[in-house]
Amino acid sequence: MMAPVLDGSRLAGCYCQSFVKESRIPWPKACAFSRLSKVFSQNSLISSTAKFTSSPVPFLGVGCVIKKKGVNVLSADISALNLASEFLYACDDEYDGVIIDPESLPSSANAFVSALRASLFQLETEGLCTSGKKGVWLKILSEQADLVPIAVQEGFTYHHAEPGYVMLTYWIPDEPCMLPASPSHQIGVAGFVLNDKREVLVVKEKCPCSCSGVWKLPTGYINKSEDIFSGAIREVKEETGVDTIFQEMVAFRHAHLVAFEKSDILFVCMLKPLSSEITIDEKELQTAEWMPLDELLEQPFYLEDHMSRKVIDICIKAYEDQYSGFIARQLNSKLDGKLSYLYYNELKNISSIVM
Repeated sequence: MMAPVLDGSRLAGCYCQSFVKESRIPWPKACAFSRLSKVFSQNSLISSTAKFTSSPVPFLGVGCVIKKKGVNVLSADISALNLASEFLYACDDEYDGVIIDPESLPSSANAFVSALRASLFQLETEGLCTSGKKGVWLKILSEQADLVPIAVQEGFTYHHAEPGYVMLTYWIPDEPCMLPASPSHQIGVAGFVLNDKREVLVVKEKCPCSCSGVWKLPTGYINKSEDIFSGAIREVKEETGVDTIFQEMVAFRHAHLVAFEKSDILFVCMLKPLSSEITIDEKELQTAEWMPLDELLEQPFYLEDHMSRKVIDICIKAYEDQYSGFIARQLNSKLDGKLSYLYYNELKNISSIVM
């Protein structure tokens, strides 16, 4: 029999492990340093034998005032300052490191570099012995963007960027970095929708890519915090106006060096149509229609492209109950204490452990 259907209206929340928020405390206290009262002046930092002996920030002229929101540079000659350096606020992460509170970053570039150097100096000279801290996460908001080149000059590297912020990291030990890398994959979905007349819902996209002019399944990328099956239902609805429900995941394709040299996973989902009227998204599609299955298989593209033909063949076998794909079940995990979807091939001998 066909796998049970699943209503796509239920959207799960974000399942990624989030950092536990702690009360804002100065970095040394967060890292359990021994000499909490020690305050470094900028002169002592510059003259120390630590690695932070760089020359004054070269990209800021003396007296230059950056008029962007939140940053005001009084002097580019950092070594000439005689200010008591304060530490940045931070909390522990899950990777033997600390997360700097972006709301605590000084508005002055000079104050920022002073506090950053003082905090890194304290962490490098005492942190490894007393706290085991090895990595630093620095989130810089869009309105603080002028601080990014300063942090990079101090040894931070880019990790990832999202609308509203840039994330940088700093790894202290002289060994391979153990912080998790930035996202390496993008996730796409395709919807195979077959009606009772054995007509499949297909589209022609407007994009200038290799699939332009080809009759294909509706596809797209899933949104942040969106489940795979929900993304497939949404994409079909947005592109064609057809309502569907999820039945099973029949296959997935894994490719590398796609957009921006990232890897790409495309999940093919079998969806059951709940409506038949087509209303295309004219921004994305040239046209869409219900095409007889035999006619689709006779298209030159599917005669020549072995992978796409195999995907259609698998979907047909699943529709005819000759192939069983993955269903989705929402289960709780003690790893993060949250509900998330597990995709699996339902077997009788594991029914006792799946509620």
